[in-house]
Amino acid sequence: MALVGEAILSASVQVLFDKIGSSEFVDLFRRKKLDESLVKKLEITLLSLNAVLNDAEEKQFLNSYVKEWLNKLQDGVFDADDLLHEINAKVLRCKVEAEFQTVTNKVRDFLPTFLNHNYQGMKGRIHKLLERLEHLAKQREFLGLREGVVGGKVSQRTPTTSLVDESCVYGRDGDKEKLMNLLLSDEASNKDVSVITIVGMGGVGKTTLAQLLYNDDKVKEHFNLRTWAYVSEDFDVTRVTKTLLESVSSKAYDNKDLSFLQVELGQQIKGKKFLFVLDDLWNENYGDLSVLQRPFASGASGSWVIVTTRNESVADRMRTVPIHFLEQLSDEDCWLLLSKHAFENGNLSAHPYLQEV
Repeated sequence: MALVGEAILSASVQVLFDKIGSSEFVDLFRRKKLDESLVKKLEITLLSLNAVLNDAEEKQFLNSYVKEWLNKLQDGVFDADDLLHEINAKVLRCKVEAEFQTVTNKVRDFLPTFLNHNYQGMKGRIHKLLERLEHLAKQREFLGLREGVVGGKVSQRTPTTSLVDESCVYGRDGDKEKLMNLLLSDEASNKDVSVITIVGMGGVGKTTLAQLLYNDDKVKEHFNLRTWAYVSEDFDVTRVTKTLLESVSSKAYDNKDLSFLQVELGQQIKGKKFLFVLDDLWNENYGDLSVLQRPFASGASGSWVIVTTRNESVADRMRTVPIHFLEQLSDEDCWLLLSKHAFENGNLSAHPYLQEV
């Protein structure tokens, strides 16, 4: 499957904007009081898709789902261009034919007659096109596509840490219990290194769940070593290895040679039961992930790695147990969380003037 060029696709989207905003196209809808909201929705959807093209172009090299998404978007944009070109061509043809009419009334009535005849078919095609593009737009969040990426670089997010404020956590008791049973199970002690993968959309609570597990007292007692590494989209196996090594050894390393760092990490964890958390992992390249995990084999049986990711493909490559898909919070838990942050001590009664909506 060919890689999609952001510049070409972005240029195609710009052509669509120009056509939608043209006086001829606007006049077409206003003349007969057609459904202008369709065109507005189409324009807004295209804007939202265009905003993440830079990010998608970069990620398609590492994420096959993003590459497939871009190909589908390209097909949709080309189909939209064909449709708008067809509409404009028909309007132009009608105007040319109308110029040959000799009776003034015929000149005035010809175009509206044509529009009445063709509007329903045109409306249906725009509806179908809009549904396709809106479906792609909804997938942006799950794929982790973000706005504001310029030249392949995205504004840096604050790295996560292992610390968590448990008073602000709601609705994850069941998820925690299920994964705790895995981490502390006898079955795990018979394996060299096992991997739990937590998958869910951005902001659903993957990192928080990993923090809850990491900081549980039973987990602290069960493992000889624990360490946390924030991976992020900018995957660098040397950086992640160095982070793990410096954490387990409690000292800094100036040497940035990957071979040296991996040998050192292997020696530090040799014969020890460890828990590593790799938070926000995006890279699905099997070779890169294999290299990252090589030193882990030095650990004792019963060691675990917890991986959080939005990408199911990443989870498939890392997991040794079934993927744990993290669902959205219930409405009740969402309200408790909102109240905790919106009201002092979560006390809604202190604000009697607020109305339920």
